[in-house]
Amino acid sequence: MEGNYVKDDEVELLLSDLLDAYGYDFTNYARASIKRRINRLFLLDRFPSFAEMRYRVKNDPDYLRRVVEQISVNVTEMFRDPAFYKTLRNYVLPMLATRPSVKIWHAGCATGEEVYSMAILLKEAGLLHKSLLYATDINPVALEKARKGIFPISEMKYYSENYILSGGKSEFSSYYTAQYNWAKFDETLSRRMILATHNLVSDSSFNEFQLIICRNVLIYFDKVLQDKVFKLFDASLESLGYLALGSKETLRFSSIVGHYRQIENREKIWKKVK
Repeated sequence: MEGNYVKDDEVELLLSDLLDAYGYDFTNYARASIKRRINRLFLLDRFPSFAEMRYRVKNDPDYLRRVVEQISVNVTEMFRDPAFYKTLRNYVLPMLATRPSVKIWHAGCATGEEVYSMAILLKEAGLLHKSLLYATDINPVALEKARKGIFPISEMKYYSENYILSGGKSEFSSYYTAQYNWAKFDETLSRRMILATHNLVSDSSFNEFQLIICRNVLIYFDKVLQDKVFKLFDASLESLGYLALGSKETLRFSSIVGHYRQIENREKIWKKVK
């Protein structure tokens, strides 16, 4: 049966090709996750052999985009972990309100659900007009979805429940227009967003932020790469700014932990104190 799947050494060859030919560096991503996603593609696209898959990746730019999209895909939702958003609402936004302007970086934003969630929080706090939300991802297909602000209407009931649990102050449906099977979010939200491709592994800092949100991305990275990304965030975050991670991620064992203090209520949000 092993012959029908991509083997460990073949995964390494494919990752090396992506880096050498196109500059996409997945070499430090957690192997089990990447191997699972490559094998899924191998079976879905019915390659008779690994050699043919590798040839297609090296010679077909459209197929390369598909590979990058599949490897880097992040599952996301609006107001994911409502307690996290409640903490942002109650602890972090009042501090950001004291700043003359607010710059927030959503790193690894995927299809943008969390960026729109943040824009709604800012609107309800009266801060959206003086905020810019920089939303970046390695995946250009995901970013295009984020740019449109159109999500399945079937998800709205669940997202509305998350929103209410996060301390939402309005009718959630007031933020979007229903169009057949889709919900299109209000352009007053997307006007404050700047979307761009950015590779956390190889690209540098590009601004100074008061809040950086990177949730459920680093779980796919090994420890070396995690620490590299933490240093990038540290260089991109102003003093007394906030860094927010996913529920299974931590700064605790990183080289920058001495610069940060976790806020008190156990959510994965750290304040930069040095």
